[in-house]
Amino acid sequence: MYIHLGESTVLQDRDIIGIFDMDTSTVNKATRDYLAKAEKDKRVEYVNYDLPKSFVITDRKVYVSPLNTATLYKRSK
Repeated sequence: MYIHLGESTVLQDRDIIGIFDMDTSTVNKATRDYLAKAEKDKRVEYVNYDLPKSFVITDRKVYVSPLNTATLYKRSK
């Protein structure tokens, strides 16, 4: 099944490792460090440049999405 992350970004659900809330997850320094390293390695893709509410981790990229985790979760069901 496919999950629409916003704009024209669609992923297969089997490629998704995790979906995380931007507000609660980035409180942890390890998460901020991970996102900073992914950005430095050019593995971050912004779905659009609206206020980011979640990020989705795959084995190749990190997608930053304006949709909240509840919406993405509902789309995966």
